[in-house]
Amino acid sequence: MKAFESINNGFNTTFQPDELSIGVVVPIENYPNSPVPKMYDHLDRVRLIEELGFKALWIRDIPLNLPSFGDAGQTFDPFTYLGFLAGQTSSIALGVASIALPLHHPLHVAKSASTIDQLSKGRLILGVASGDRPEEYPAMGIDFESRDQLFREAFSYIRKSHENFPLIEKSHFGSINQHADILPKPTGTKLPLLITGSSRQSIDWNAKNGDGWMNYPRNLYMQKQSIGEWRALIKTGEPFDKPFMQPLYIILEEDMDFRPVNIPLGFRIGINPLIEYLHSLREIGVNHVAMNFRFNHSSIPETLEQISKYVLPQFHLRRKEIVHE
Repeated sequence: MKAFESINNGFNTTFQPDELSIGVVVPIENYPNSPVPKMYDHLDRVRLIEELGFKALWIRDIPLNLPSFGDAGQTFDPFTYLGFLAGQTSSIALGVASIALPLHHPLHVAKSASTIDQLSKGRLILGVASGDRPEEYPAMGIDFESRDQLFREAFSYIRKSHENFPLIEKSHFGSINQHADILPKPTGTKLPLLITGSSRQSIDWNAKNGDGWMNYPRNLYMQKQSIGEWRALIKTGEPFDKPFMQPLYIILEEDMDFRPVNIPLGFRIGINPLIEYLHSLREIGVNHVAMNFRFNHSSIPETLEQISKYVLPQFHLRRKEIVHE
């Protein structure tokens, strides 16, 4: 098994080959009956998941509250909010799942993301996507059908921004002619960019260009096949292996042996079957699971304590963490 590339603190401590770590999607609260969370005690909840040993927190890029989508996420601007959380936490990875690149100028994305990476001492993990909510595009004056090309151009722009005085060729987003530089730079050699879904690109392109893959839950057989196909492409031309992660909606039942019942993108489930399922995910090559408790019935702090007590010890990363100074 090839090692994963050493990129920054957040990436290195969240992803390790043959291992599975667990993170949490923000907002960390129950809001099953409304698309908009209250965001009460949000900072206390973030501090709690760091204290309990969850490896990463994940926020989303949702510019507009759309009834057709049904979820406004954390409501706060992702980069402003992550900058705030960077100053209120010390070790947990700060993940974005994911920035819809066509909706943002990549210079702003690169500058904001690198700023958070610097302020957090290298804890940023940046998921990137082409975007899948058509209503957002007219608000930005952007053609929804061109998002595949815009994604590639923005992705390339961000990669180039890591260089000193980069030459960025003319594109939809403009150009830079090596007489100007983009600051700050990331703490490592680059920002870790995880591609979400296909982002309207081929699996070959994603395997070659992304630093990892973030995809939706599927049944174990289908997920294993997808990961295997993707990793086979990586092995043919890349010096490092790359991590795979997925979200998982959880309704944690009091009965620790409660057998899983499907809900969209997850399960109603007891602690013991949850542990079994996570072991199965690790066996098929999943390296990180971002748990979402939006539909959870029980007290969120109690649920987090239960998972910390019974689940996290099963998935301590056994290899030594590699951290940039």
